[in-house]
Amino acid sequence: MLNNPAIFDTATPEQAIEFARLYQQAIASISQGILISGPDRLTLSVNAAFETMTGYSQIELAGQPCTVLQGPQTCAETIHRMRSALDAGQPFTGELLNYRKDGTTFWNALSVIPVFGSDALLTHFVGIQRDISDQRLAREQINRLSHFDGLTGLPNRTLLANRCSHDISMAQRDGRPMAMMMLGLDRFKIINDTLGHAVGDEVLKQFSQRISGALRDQDTVARVGGDEFVLVLPGNTPEGATHLAIKLLHLVAQPYRVNSMELNITTSIGVAIYPGDGQDFEALFKSAEVAMHQAKELGRGKYRFFSAEMFENTLAKVTMVAALRSAIAQDQLHLHYQPFVDLQTGQVGGMEALVRWSHPELGAVSPACFIPVAEQSGLIVEIGVWVLRQACRDMRDWMDQGIEVPQVSINVSPVQFRDSALLQQIEATLQEFSIEPHRICIEVTEGALMEDVTHSEMLLRSLKALGLKLALDDFGTGYSSLSYLKLFPFDKVKIDQSFVRDISKSSQDAVIAKVVIAMAHGLGLRVTAEGVETEVQCEFMRSNVCDEIQGFFFSRPLPKAEMEALLNADRRLPEHLMRVRVKTRTLLLVDDEPNVISALKRLLRPDGYRILTAGSAQEGLALLAQNPVDIIVSDQRMPGMTGVEFLRQAKNLYPDTIRIVLSGYTELQSVTDAINEGAVYRFLTKPWEDSQLRSFIEEAFVHKELADENRQLNLKIRTANQELASSNRQLQEVLDHKQQQIARGERSLNVVRNALQSLPMPVIGLDDEGLVAFVNRQAQSLFINNLGLLGSEIANSLPALHELLTITPEGKFGLTDINHQAYRVQWHSMGEQSTSSGKIVTLCLDEAFA
Repeated sequence: MLNNPAIFDTATPEQAIEFARLYQQAIASISQGILISGPDRLTLSVNAAFETMTGYSQIELAGQPCTVLQGPQTCAETIHRMRSALDAGQPFTGELLNYRKDGTTFWNALSVIPVFGSDALLTHFVGIQRDISDQRLAREQINRLSHFDGLTGLPNRTLLANRCSHDISMAQRDGRPMAMMMLGLDRFKIINDTLGHAVGDEVLKQFSQRISGALRDQDTVARVGGDEFVLVLPGNTPEGATHLAIKLLHLVAQPYRVNSMELNITTSIGVAIYPGDGQDFEALFKSAEVAMHQAKELGRGKYRFFSAEMFENTLAKVTMVAALRSAIAQDQLHLHYQPFVDLQTGQVGGMEALVRWSHPELGAVSPACFIPVAEQSGLIVEIGVWVLRQACRDMRDWMDQGIEVPQVSINVSPVQFRDSALLQQIEATLQEFSIEPHRICIEVTEGALMEDVTHSEMLLRSLKALGLKLALDDFGTGYSSLSYLKLFPFDKVKIDQSFVRDISKSSQDAVIAKVVIAMAHGLGLRVTAEGVETEVQCEFMRSNVCDEIQGFFFSRPLPKAEMEALLNADRRLPEHLMRVRVKTRTLLLVDDEPNVISALKRLLRPDGYRILTAGSAQEGLALLAQNPVDIIVSDQRMPGMTGVEFLRQAKNLYPDTIRIVLSGYTELQSVTDAINEGAVYRFLTKPWEDSQLRSFIEEAFVHKELADENRQLNLKIRTANQELASSNRQLQEVLDHKQQQIARGERSLNVVRNALQSLPMPVIGLDDEGLVAFVNRQAQSLFINNLGLLGSEIANSLPALHELLTITPEGKFGLTDINHQAYRVQWHSMGEQSTSSGKIVTLCLDEAFA
């Protein structure tokens, strides 16, 4: 009808009026908004639905331009498209943001239809509009859910991929660089597990706000995982990415305040650069992810750029994980054992079980390679269970042969330490192979403890209650907190080999080792030094009252058969390296003239000394690093380093040595200065007098041995103190255990007492001498006339009942009359399943006589 107005032209005036009336009724009844305008686009008529939708009335709009609903937020591009269509006499369909009379906006699904007369001239425009605000909002919400993260409001991976692909095309077209960063929060799982997900969510929101605020408008930041975020940085060079990474590390590390708590978090950042590290989104994403994980491996709180080498390493790790999984199933793993040697007795006091992997193609794979991969993949838990079972199996085999097996230490990785099944696995394995718990020592690193201190303390105390021994491994490389050492129930600490390796060259390492030994002994703990490879290192540990050494000096890790042979041979340390020893006199001669060295050796050999010789100060220092030396005799004039300079270094590194210098009269001033500062004990002039030299050296040995005896006495005193501290610690543990038992017993007693009080029958408790120790409320009511019943002898206070108990067998019923009522009486002994003794007596009204 709208497109055929000629019907009005052929109708009579009466028909035209009727047609117009019907037309208006039809328009008014339509639920969609209708606006009719002339060719000049001035409003002629609107229907009721239009008035309701917009708030404008027919009278207000008559003669007004159709653009009355448009406003500043109406899309100019859509308006232009609409006008172009209408100018061409074509219909238009589109969505516009329009304004109501009150200024509020709504989304309008608009269709405009041009109407032509019989002469093909434009006569009207009919606009049909529908409020689609709700549908539009729902569509936007769906779009947001599919493209944005619900918690932080940041783009998700889908939208990130779209934007990154667009940025890559722009970078390719313009020849510009681009960077991608992946940020992973460090140890974020601990916050969720300990403080709850609500706190974790708040941290993530604050984190996203911080990094968003540090970026440019053209950058994109997206959340792609639980605690992982990705940044796309168009136009960013490697140098710019470095600057931003450093800025973000500092920004993220600032404290987070949540619910009056202050939390500290770091992030690890991986950086990939277009196009070298990837030419599309997926390739860049993988590169940034690999770099981020590499940054975490470096110690967290760091950034790392991707490289092809890094990708190959990652691929190698994936391959190794698959091979390692097969190694467990195909029995490619085996154990080696490295002994601990007791410095007091010289005997093997224990051994550490170390896993080894023999691959059929790769050969022997280093633990330094496969252990980190096993930890990252989670396979370390399965490997840890295998190590425990295999060690117990080997111990059982040795013990069945009658071999005296010392304590075996088993390492528990941080991943395995967090496994809830660890305690049950250890207990079940010990039972399966009939291994006494005290024969096993569980070694834990400081890093494993710090992830969750509360859990660590509970688990360690449970392991201790099982009867296991506990060792803190690699002490000194982590937190090394004295408060934590007090908190956890360890039996010994192991000084990390990094402090032992250079102990003869570094005074700092020597001080650290001494402090660790003294601190541990003060707490009643034993000390094991790892990585002892030379006699000098062993001597240092002996003289500083270390309890055990472990390292290549005594033995490398050995396969089971070789360890068995070592145990059967009862191999020990040499006597001079034991804590209490008979020592050989050792003399070091240093001179750059071979004939002088030869003359000195001929002169001193009859005195029975162990003589070491060096042709330079550097050779002398090397010998000192490998051998314990008592007396040093050095020439003054030597190339490279004078005798006084050499002896000063010797004093700093080996202060217990006696140092003698041979010099001419011309060097007396420098020698005198050295004597005054303690670097030189005595000096002799060249040429020397044989008898005088021999006398001086003998005197020096006597002086050294007196000092050694004093140190030996001090060692014995310190050993006794350490053993006393250890005994006190063990005694305290026993007392603590007893107190816990007493406390539990008291709680149990209170429960039983309350239960007996609530019983609906009279109950009387008697001790083993017949005294009334307990009376519940029902018994007090029954024997109300016997006010002094509690604490009395039942034979005196209740003679009839006493006589009945005497003649009635345990568990049987006897009858008695109390207050003219018949009661059935039964008694049972106490003490079969507890430390209590005596009888428990119950009385029940006999219904047959009631």
